[in-house]
Amino acid sequence: QVQLVESGGGLVQAGGSLRLSCAASVSISTMGWYRQVSGKQRELVARINSGDNTIYAESMKGRFTISRDNAKNTVYLQMNSLKPEDTGVYYCNARGLVGGRWFDSWGHGAQVTVSS
Repeated sequence: QVQLVESGGGLVQAGGSLRLSCAASVSISTMGWYRQVSGKQRELVARINSGDNTIYAESMKGRFTISRDNAKNTVYLQMNSLKPEDTGVYYCNARGLVGGRWFDSWGHGAQVTVSS
């Protein structure tokens, strides 16, 4: 099992910034962030692979930046210019082959609340 430990959620005013971190227990190729806002399905925020190729949801482009530190098996999500509609639970995801087995693992989620 790939263990994921998230940190960095919290309460911030609109226009503010937060940084989420997610540390994986092993090196794994693709890591990313998804979020679930009230009443909606979980959606992709951003994803990064071992070659540092990134994918962003359209509404996050220009405001959010995903990065990773391979030496620490950690992925970061820098969130700027936050809006109240960004409020939700942000989940770390890691997927890839580890020791010949495919893993698609989720963290427990980090609450992000943006006040207006």
